[in-house]
Amino acid sequence: MGGAPVAEVATDQLQVWVDQDLCTGDGLCVQYAPEVFEFDIDGLAYVKGPDGELRQTAGARVDVPEHLRLEVIDSAKECPGDCIHVVRGSDGVEVAGPEAED
Repeated sequence: MGGAPVAEVATDQLQVWVDQDLCTGDGLCVQYAPEVFEFDIDGLAYVKGPDGELRQTAGARVDVPEHLRLEVIDSAKECPGDCIHVVRGSDGVEVAGPEAED
């Protein structure tokens, strides 16, 4: 089992972003964590800030609420488009998503 040690993921602030160029519009992320992900009119998923506003700038990151860490990580792992990136806030290392080490 690769990737970041579970203890690091559990204690570090995580951020998430969606690569809309790869998004398939499947909606698993919105089902897993509707507080963090939402579809826009274009049918693609975007991240939402704590204010509920979609972050539509390419590569826009938002902090992952502590109580939704597992849901957001599962979203990245299950995403058919491999477009969800979950990174540690401290150093930007991807802990879940297409660039995470397995």
